[in-house]
Amino acid sequence: MSENNINIFKLEDLNQLRSAPKLNKKQSEILFSELCNILNNSDWITIGVMSPTLHKGIHAVRRIEERFKYNSMKCITMPHSDGPIFLKANQKTGEIHARIEYGLGEGILISCQYNDNSFSSKTIGPFPLDFFD
Repeated sequence: MSENNINIFKLEDLNQLRSAPKLNKKQSEILFSELCNILNNSDWITIGVMSPTLHKGIHAVRRIEERFKYNSMKCITMPHSDGPIFLKANQKTGEIHARIEYGLGEGILISCQYNDNSFSSKTIGPFPLDFFD
């Protein structure tokens, strides 16, 4: 997480980043408030986590579930070795799939999904792994 936080004032400022920035408390509060407004208008979400370990990736998903009172998702596909992971959690299916993947940044991506196909999904992030703690 070496990205500079100086130009992060709204959610769309995260779009240009490969890895999550370090955020100060005020930035986190502003982004969280903006994110809540978007999540409250979506029908369901998918969560992508780029993490140095499986444990940290699962922890990030569990914190989002707790914070927004989502049902706990079930781990379906997990890697059999240690290493950096990409994890995808789908709130609609209730499933989490993870794989070892090198060369990624670090952070959480959230995609807002809609039952109405006239709305397109919107991916937001990357957020720091501890953003929802």
